[in-house]
Amino acid sequence: MAKYVMWGCYCENALEKRAPYRDAHLQGLQAQKDKGTLLTLGPTTDNTKVFGIYAADSEATVRQLVEADPYWKNGIWTEYNVYEWNQVF
Repeated sequence: MAKYVMWGCYCENALEKRAPYRDAHLQGLQAQKDKGTLLTLGPTTDNTKVFGIYAADSEATVRQLVEADPYWKNGIWTEYNVYEWNQVF
């Protein structure tokens, strides 16, 4: 299974705006982690960027997961990029 890195951006005032969607967001991430698809995900300390590592069969699969997330659907994540990652260490 290939690994992919996702870098994205948060909207302004993300901490306040995410509140109605946070539980569903975290539940979805936990389900992805339980399946072994999501390896890690979280914000930068300034809460302007999001970083995640996925193990998936394709970039399209990662994009489907990101775009199904409540944070994407509700504008908390405003843009993202996915890169196939060559884990050396």
